[in-house]
Amino acid sequence: CAGPRLARMKHLQIAAPSRLAYFGSLVAEDAGFALLEAAICVAQDDTPGLDPQAVLGEIDRLAGELKARLPADTPPLRRLRALNQYFFVELGFAGNLNNYYDRRNSHIHEVLATRRGIPITLALIYIEIAGQLGLKAHGVSFPGHFLVKLRMPQGEVVIDPMSGQSLSRSELEERLLPYRRSRGLTGEFEVPLGLFLQAATPRDVIARLLRNLKEIHRTAEDWSRLLAVCERLVVLLPQAWDERRDRGLVRAELGQDEGAAQDLQAYLQHQPDADDAGALRERLRSLAD
Repeated sequence: CAGPRLARMKHLQIAAPSRLAYFGSLVAEDAGFALLEAAICVAQDDTPGLDPQAVLGEIDRLAGELKARLPADTPPLRRLRALNQYFFVELGFAGNLNNYYDRRNSHIHEVLATRRGIPITLALIYIEIAGQLGLKAHGVSFPGHFLVKLRMPQGEVVIDPMSGQSLSRSELEERLLPYRRSRGLTGEFEVPLGLFLQAATPRDVIARLLRNLKEIHRTAEDWSRLLAVCERLVVLLPQAWDERRDRGLVRAELGQDEGAAQDLQAYLQHQPDADDAGALRERLRSLAD
């Protein structure tokens, strides 16, 4: 009886999960959230054949190369100095100042290939290598510029991943001042600097990465790429109704009226008193016509 069963099995095809479903599996739970792999997968919308495991392997190779140079008993501060020399000088990672808003700066595999990126992608690679060296590094969603924070025996060190510069408290305060002024957070309303230096959660890091891309595609009116990013944001943040609304508006631009209507209805159901509720109800009526 095994023969017919084997014959039937030959005709069975197990469908691989879609790129979006695979991404969803990586970000489904906060416990075990696959931060770096999820960040790598974002580029699959542009490069469908991208192998995330190969990219992870390349980062492991870089980390292993440095780790092999350091004796096991190397003190943390010397490890950090060796990492900065290796990452920013020897490997040449730096910010892509000449083409900062190129979408490829948000793609980990492109940053690995060109050694140029934006703060958040540079930080993700740096943090992974630091972790493999036994250093405790975390991303910081600092206003306007993603940073890296390391916990050292001597205290916390905050690094600009664009340059490797270690930032003093006064330099951080100076960078924060325009944001505080724009939000009215000066004087008696001033918020302590430490609140802006909290370690970002993995979910917040991926949200920031995707929103960077979202703004790039929105500015370019690249609706197809923008929709792909919106799809990921909805998967990542299922209760963020603003993201559901934005996906609906992009679907409408692409003529996907049914999907657009579903998204806008979901937004209005959960945000009936939003400032844009009236305009969106009118948009819904136009989609139904």
